[in-house]
Amino acid sequence: MRGFNRQAWAVAMGYIGAVVGAGFASGQEIVQFFVVFDRYGLYGVLLSGALFAAMGALLFYICHRSRINGYQRVIRTLFGPRWGKLTDTLFSLFLFLGVCTMFSASGAVFYEHLYLNKTLGIGLTYLATILLLAGGVRGLVFSYNLLVPIKILLLLSIAGCGAFGMKNYAQIPAAYAPLFGYQYWAMAAVLYVAYNFALATAVLPEYQPLVNMRNGTAGAIGGGLGLGLMLCIYYLALSNFSPAVLHYEVPMLLIAGQVGTGAKLAYVCVLWIGILTTALANGYGLAQRVSDLTGIPYSASLCLIMTAALPLSFRSFASLVGTVYPLFGLLGISIMAGVIYRFVKVLSSPDIQKG
Repeated sequence: MRGFNRQAWAVAMGYIGAVVGAGFASGQEIVQFFVVFDRYGLYGVLLSGALFAAMGALLFYICHRSRINGYQRVIRTLFGPRWGKLTDTLFSLFLFLGVCTMFSASGAVFYEHLYLNKTLGIGLTYLATILLLAGGVRGLVFSYNLLVPIKILLLLSIAGCGAFGMKNYAQIPAAYAPLFGYQYWAMAAVLYVAYNFALATAVLPEYQPLVNMRNGTAGAIGGGLGLGLMLCIYYLALSNFSPAVLHYEVPMLLIAGQVGTGAKLAYVCVLWIGILTTALANGYGLAQRVSDLTGIPYSASLCLIMTAALPLSFRSFASLVGTVYPLFGLLGISIMAGVIYRFVKVLSSPDIQKG
């Protein structure tokens, strides 16, 4: 039983760590995909938690039954050689835009809440990413293993204060409505899960050789439900401060500031670390992929990619989240559909029917 708990916990932390990046921690994702739908956003949160749990379990089941690990093998298994190559290319583009978004988020944090130049925030994250990734996978693994549990505890503590420990920040009606109307809350929820599930596709398959099917599936379900719980607390906190949060690029820092000066400063530090670790994950995966495809040394590929991301990073963080995430949510929907199709195909195979 202890072995089951340890294995399931490891998978759950990997799943949550893949999804809870800077966009989640900042609150910008939750505002744009849930809070803007008012009370219907809570329905979207519940739907998202169920989808995270179900899709994580299906993906891990497929990986274990097919004995595959690594996102490239998963994509080839789901889409075949020709379409898999196209999807792999789109996935690489997604990683690049993810780096741009994290650089932009760092600039927003420095400008809005440290009252420093936005360029300083972007430049510091740019240099830190190159320096930490110069050592390869060691820097990436160290950052995730050390910081993910700390981030979760601190983020939930502050969000919990905003959700349950404070009165409504503003009683005036919101002056903002979602682009497509309140009736599309379910579509927004599916797009949100799809985008983040694309990130999880790069992480969950790596656990296939390390845990058995039962523990891995339980961990994926637990991680998905944990994500749903975190989403719910974040939604309640941000809704409590609506419509003020609609005008912030990093809405959760507004709530942290209401908790106290110390909480806000701590949140700024942890948020920047979250931004950095997300940039590390995206940058490492893309640099390795570019190096494999072109033959350019890893270090040179890393520097080229990080430098190429700088121009886009000066765009608004909120505009990048609102534009990039839904577009790659569509890619995630394709991956989710492929996972469901493959799961049905595996279930209908002769080996399963005989067993």
